[in-house]
Amino acid sequence: MKPGLNQSTQLRQELKINPRLYQAMDLLYMPLLDLQQHLKQELLNNPFLEMVEPEEEEEEEGAETEEAPAQEEEKTANDEIDWEGILLDGFDAGGRREEHEEKEYYEPVTVDTRDLSDHLRDQIALLDLDPRQMLLAEEFIGNINEDGYLACPVDDIRNSINDVVLKAAEATGRDEDEIPIYQEDEVQRMLEVVQGLDPAGVGARDLRECLMLQLKDAGLEQSVPYRLVRDCFDELINHRWSEISKRFGISPSDVQKAADEIAKLDPKPGLMYSDASDNYIIPDLVVEKIDGKYHVFLNDANLPRLKLSRAYQEIARDKKKFDGENKEFISNKLNSANWMIQAIEQRRQTMLKVMNYIVERQRDFFEKGVQYLKPLTLREVAEVISMHESTVSRVTNEKFVQTPRGVLPLKFFFSSGLSTTGGEDVSARGIKDQIQKLVENEDPKHPLTDQAIVNILKESGVQIARRTVAKYRDQLGVLSARMRKRV
Repeated sequence: MKPGLNQSTQLRQELKINPRLYQAMDLLYMPLLDLQQHLKQELLNNPFLEMVEPEEEEEEEGAETEEAPAQEEEKTANDEIDWEGILLDGFDAGGRREEHEEKEYYEPVTVDTRDLSDHLRDQIALLDLDPRQMLLAEEFIGNINEDGYLACPVDDIRNSINDVVLKAAEATGRDEDEIPIYQEDEVQRMLEVVQGLDPAGVGARDLRECLMLQLKDAGLEQSVPYRLVRDCFDELINHRWSEISKRFGISPSDVQKAADEIAKLDPKPGLMYSDASDNYIIPDLVVEKIDGKYHVFLNDANLPRLKLSRAYQEIARDKKKFDGENKEFISNKLNSANWMIQAIEQRRQTMLKVMNYIVERQRDFFEKGVQYLKPLTLREVAEVISMHESTVSRVTNEKFVQTPRGVLPLKFFFSSGLSTTGGEDVSARGIKDQIQKLVENEDPKHPLTDQAIVNILKESGVQIARRTVAKYRDQLGVLSARMRKRV
């Protein structure tokens, strides 16, 4: 093969997506709050876009104009904004602003929140500890996670703080022998101090120790629950009541009662001081029943309504004044503004189409409840509204709808289905709801096995396998029949 340059012709097909198509996809994907922020940013970046004012504000402005028409004419004459100059300067906002338009800007300040570490340090500060002990206590607190557990072995904490001590001695030029390192018994005593802080169970190294600390704090060190946790924790968590009763010489019912007391304890005591903020949901759609019919509305009252700026349009029509980069810039901004308005309207129509079909398909759910939810797929909706499946997926992603049965994610209405003996389909979500109710109403002494649930569902006409029942039960967080059995 000879090295060199050569030319060749080749035919091939390529699919290139317009950048605006990507933007349209992003608009469909955005939840309401994200879209609101996006449109506000577009209003700042594109001078051809204006926000449509509410009718109430237009009426107030009209009334003010009638009261003082002469004053407004004088203002217009004296303070008219030079639109042409703004356009030629690359849309750098110019002109004078009225005093009443000036608004103070307040920098948003993050509200300080207190977490578990702060709560523990407050308590340590009240104890009579010397600086050496305080340093060790801080090391322990720094290694407690948000659940309240000690996140690393005690030996690692001891080695870590001893490294700090030795480095401090080296930095000050002192001999290592002059600075006593932390001994194992000293570290162990501080662990007991930390584990005695509020909340009870904090500083535990595992669940077993956490429960023992809580029982000890309640003064139950000599009780049956404490002995069960201390001496037969594995049997306890596996509900082996018979083995425990024989070992301790008490009845299985007493073991059950002790287990019930243990179940009331907090397995993650630190979470009560978690700084996790509440998440609020603003529904994108609203479904209301009016005169026996369900109607779908978009919850976009706070969404900026966009329109083209008349002032900029009039100036931009005179194309003779603009050339080169200015002309291209004006053309791009005007086209972008037109496209944005159309894309927002298309988004609104698409969401309404999808939700209207969901309401039509799932009417029995709105009337009767979850058990009457029908199987529904993205493809089915896409075929009905003549859109691509990926478009429907974007419309339903992270969107919520307010219905007479609560605020629900749009994904709630989509699930696979099972066949019935009557030839109808039933939603998997509806089957899960039936399983949940069967378990809630079962006899605790004789809980329903997976096969028993299969038989009951078959009697109601639902064809389902035992492994499917087991899978749905696991998804619902329901224990097996043996673990649910009461004595």
